[in-house]
Formats: sequence, structure tokens, C-alpha cells
Amino acid sequence: MKLFTIGFTKKSAAQFFGLLRGNGATTLVDTRLNNVSQLAGFTKRDDLQFFASELCDMSYRHELRLAPSDELLAAYKKGRMPWETYAGAYLELIRVRRVEATLRPEEFDNAVLLCSEPTPDHCHRRLAAEYLAAAWGGVEVVHL
Repeated sequence: MKLFTIGFTKKSAAQFFGLLRGNGATTLVDTRLNNVSQLAGFTKRDDLQFFASELCDMSYRHELRLAPSDELLAAYKKGRMPWETYAGAYLELIRVRRVEATLRPEEFDNAVLLCSEPTPDHCHRRLAAEYLAAAWGGVEVVHL
């Protein structure tokens, strides 16, 4: 099983959709807390659902169980919480949510976890992918 991750920031639409098309992924899973902001540009929910289908032949869904809480994200974004603390708190949040038991692995085979960060280094999508891979086993995580 492959589980991909991607961020849209610092990518043009051509780069972003080119990466999605070039890997065999079938589902785009939006893990953002807020996916309708004007700052999301071409990745606003309704536009992204259309583009994923039309340009990449992919389905789209918004998965809030993998999103950080509003409080957690705000504390990190406003600099009140260092990355290491945020990462630990996020992992505890998805552990408490029991995402490994409430999400079905077959729905994530060849799926792409989406968020805004340009790289996976300081991003919850990487943490979520690694968490699910460890819980489910047999999952290869690929960062686009």
C-alpha cells in the first residue's frame, strides 16, 4: 500500500497537478482544518474537487479526523508553540481520535494526504501518514 503526501504552498497549479497526475494516486484526502480560505487559491474545496477529478481522474474528500484542532494550529502558527510540542500534541490528538481504527486502510491505498505546507518536514500530513503507516503496517509513505 502506498500513501502519498503533498502540500500546495510554493507550487504553481501546473506543478501541483503535475505531481498528482504522475504517481498513480486515486484519491486526494484534504487534511486541512480550513479548506475554503481565499488564501487557498486553486486549492479551495470546491475548486480542488473539480480539478482533482477533471485533471487527475482522482476523487476528493475532506478528512477532518486528520486535521489539527483549531486551538492547536493557532498556537503553532502564532509562534506560541514550537514544532516539537505541536507535533507531540497533534500525534496525541489523532491517537485519542483513534484514527487508525475509525479510518479504513483500503480507503487510503494510493491516496494523497493534502495540506498547505510546501514540504513535509514541519507538517501534520507527514505526522498523520507516519502514524497510519505504523499503525496499519505494510504502508509505504511517499512525499510528493
